[in-house]
Amino acid sequence: MNSQTREEESSKEELDKDKDKDKETAEESESKRLLSSQSPSSSSSDDENEVAFESREKIVIVDFDSPESIQNVDFVPPFSWKKLWLFTGPGFLMSIAFLDPGNLEGDLQSGAIAGYSLLWLLMWATVMGLLIQLLSARVGVATGRHLAELCREEYPTWARFVLWFMAELALIGADIQEVIGSAIAIQILSNGALPLWAGVLITASDCFVFLFLENYGVRKLEAVFAVLIATMALSFAWMFGDTKPSGKELLIGILVPRLGSKTIRQAVGVVGCVIMPHNVFLHSALVQSRNIDPKRRGRVQEAINYYSIESSVALLISFMINLFVTTIFAKGFYGTKQANNIGLVNAGQYLEEKYGGGVFPILYIWGIGLLAAGQSSTITGTYAGQFIMGGFLNLRLKKWLRALITRSFAIVPTIIVALVFNTSEASLDILNEWLNVLQSIQIPFALIPLLTLVAKEQVMGVFRIGPFLERLAWTVAALVIIINGYLLLDFFVSEVKGLLFGLFICTWTAAYIAFIVYLVLHGGAVPSTWFSIELSKRFSVTGS
Repeated sequence: MNSQTREEESSKEELDKDKDKDKETAEESESKRLLSSQSPSSSSSDDENEVAFESREKIVIVDFDSPESIQNVDFVPPFSWKKLWLFTGPGFLMSIAFLDPGNLEGDLQSGAIAGYSLLWLLMWATVMGLLIQLLSARVGVATGRHLAELCREEYPTWARFVLWFMAELALIGADIQEVIGSAIAIQILSNGALPLWAGVLITASDCFVFLFLENYGVRKLEAVFAVLIATMALSFAWMFGDTKPSGKELLIGILVPRLGSKTIRQAVGVVGCVIMPHNVFLHSALVQSRNIDPKRRGRVQEAINYYSIESSVALLISFMINLFVTTIFAKGFYGTKQANNIGLVNAGQYLEEKYGGGVFPILYIWGIGLLAAGQSSTITGTYAGQFIMGGFLNLRLKKWLRALITRSFAIVPTIIVALVFNTSEASLDILNEWLNVLQSIQIPFALIPLLTLVAKEQVMGVFRIGPFLERLAWTVAALVIIINGYLLLDFFVSEVKGLLFGLFICTWTAAYIAFIVYLVLHGGAVPSTWFSIELSKRFSVTGS
């Protein structure tokens, strides 16, 4: 019996050992599978699909203060200044679109024609822009994909191609303004020795500078943009100090809403300049430069929190720079004969005539600030072009080729513009108005997909926005679209001449509105809570 018992025990031990070995083997294979799903598969998916940043390019966020987050996927680590520094960057790149030459021209015209009276609108327009950009960042962080990629999956092929075409048009329009702005700055700083077309060619080389910097990592590129933003801030702050605008008028302009019939066009321009269609696509891609695990909800929420702080600070700085430019021209030219004629081309000349030279002539300080604005915005335009083309078309191209293609889309028409309009300030002003119209037309095709996707539980999961924020976002979007619609109507009424051209515009407008309606209806985009509240009111009335 004893020998039989020993044999049974030994056989049981052998079976247990075999089970343990099988268990270890299973656990080992499972861990290998999980590891491969986190790194190699991401690289294989990178090979198959276009992505904003390769896995090796992303910045690793070191967990300084939260050992608990290792066990709990929902745990949000406490605030850390070190982590905020690691997340700082994408918001400042995004903010450059609020400081491009087109915006600066809107600022100077607003100041010259409306004085200090539209500063309150500039502030609230920046707040509206911040809301849209925070939603864009939220989409990028929560899904791990940027807006162009999500549009590719959300819409049928024909709608996707229309959205891509519209985004490219908006980008080309913005890029022409940015490149022309840089060329004007180069012309100022060279004392007129370099013509406009030469400045365009010099600015075109920025894509190669961009590629050179990108090879050294995302943080190096972000540092260059920080220097350019600091250059703008110092230049325009210096001018602000030189011109000494009225502090009392400035404060009243910010705190007291005023809007007159003579300043309505400038007011529309102030709001219209805030939402840049390509910038909505850009920000959703830039936030993916940090390595965030989308499966850990606490880490995703933490990233959203830090990006919200960083973007708010970046847009506060951009608001201050826009404020400087507006008040400089309000002080110098409001109520003068030059007010209605001032633009980006002749602004430097008018400043020199008004304030003269000195140790640091104001003309050259203006030129330095304008050059920093133009160069930074053209590089971010190249960046946005890569994400838009890659996301919508799922193209796998080498970076230098992709940058060359996206840069050529803007540079070729810009060179033609520079050659044709080189000697005519009035023609450049007319061109600028048409480019503003071109970008205004594209705004719904960035905002509607963004607001549709950010409210979808199938896309965002637990990070979809709530009913209040959804209604607020749609209200802001509707306001921006209506204001830009007014700008378009005013422009076409004054510019459209002839029956044939008028018929073409009417046909095109009908197709345009039909596509907007399609986008709204496709994803059930309008907040359902609006309808549910209205229906509940009606039923309660009939019931009583």
